[in-house]
Amino acid sequence: MDSIRIRGGQPLTGSIHISGAKNAALPLMAASLLTDGELTLSNLPHLVDVSTMAHLLAELGVDISMNGDAGGGHTGRVFGLKAKDTLDTTAPYDLVRKMRASVLVLGPLLARFGHARVSLPGGCAIGTRPVDFHLKALAQLGADIELSEGYVEASTPKGLTGAHIVFPMVTVGGTENLLMAATLAEGETVLANAAREPEVADLANCLVAMGAEIEGIGSDTLKIQGVQKLHGADYAVVPDRIETGSYAVAAAITGGDLHLTGTRLELIDAVAEILVQAGVEISEMDDGMRVSRANGPLQGADVMTEPYPGFPTDMQAQMMVLMAVADGASMITETIFENRFMHVPELCRMGANINVHGASAIIRGVERLSGAPVMATDLRASISLILAGLAAEGETILNRVYHLDRGYERVEDKLAACGADIERIRE
Repeated sequence: MDSIRIRGGQPLTGSIHISGAKNAALPLMAASLLTDGELTLSNLPHLVDVSTMAHLLAELGVDISMNGDAGGGHTGRVFGLKAKDTLDTTAPYDLVRKMRASVLVLGPLLARFGHARVSLPGGCAIGTRPVDFHLKALAQLGADIELSEGYVEASTPKGLTGAHIVFPMVTVGGTENLLMAATLAEGETVLANAAREPEVADLANCLVAMGAEIEGIGSDTLKIQGVQKLHGADYAVVPDRIETGSYAVAAAITGGDLHLTGTRLELIDAVAEILVQAGVEISEMDDGMRVSRANGPLQGADVMTEPYPGFPTDMQAQMMVLMAVADGASMITETIFENRFMHVPELCRMGANINVHGASAIIRGVERLSGAPVMATDLRASISLILAGLAAEGETILNRVYHLDRGYERVEDKLAACGADIERIRE
């Protein structure tokens, strides 16, 4: 199993190109199931999760062609996806168990073919993320749903019909699944308390490019007028806001100066606000942004994760590392997932002073972290430990990096090009 070795203490300087967003790419790929026309997606990141979704779609019978590998992956791949009229509508456990986002094929398969058999999903072990909201909402559209032997068995004997759906809590995956299903339902569907994340808006904009009729994109109320058929389209995946935020923290924690290209400051407004409070300088540029440490030491700041446009839970671990070496005390409160402080013991092994009390972590900044062997527990914990290693004195060995490969493209190459002493050790 691969590991990553880091020798810390090097300020990062240079330019890093931000990849397309994994969390946008996966639902966009699933959207190809809604039409027999070709959906061409560009700026796709070269990641394990994208490959897993491609394998799942291919298993269902989708024809996939890789039309380009622009610059060896530096500016994203291009996939052509064509879902013919006769597809297998069973998404098997062996593939779905690898990634929770696989459940996003349920809505499109049901809407277009009238039936679907999808394994209950897997993914990072960071807490309960039930698909109940997806299933109850699809039932409101007229789907008959049963759970049998670990599979969701769904059918629409009378087709899907529009309905007014109020999500009991914000659910990104649920919003995406219902948004796709509603595009081919008869009549109007209203999704209230819908997720507002940029990745959801990206999916909605792609569906519109495919012929869907959607109002309220970017708001918490989406209105979808069902159409009889969607067609193919060409669409570019939105830049990854979590990768953007992660590398912004890398610049700050190493006292560096990074130019992040191919991204937009508006995607990380909530993260940028905390970084500025902590003493980080961020300036918008035509092709991205520049991030550097302001004069003086980093300052502690309090953070609470919230649904978009609040502070993203996917940036919580990275911000905790920054606060671990900032002056003063900080508090981070996690309101999205109940088991997302698994990186804390590993950071404490590196000398961080962090105490967890229920849903909050109290961080007292230390002068410096020390390198140590550490183990990744999930995707965002992985990048947080790399950030800690970049700031630490001595050598850090990160084990179980397969989590990292699910969500960060060529991370060691991007960091090494900016002066980091980092390498992958292949087993």
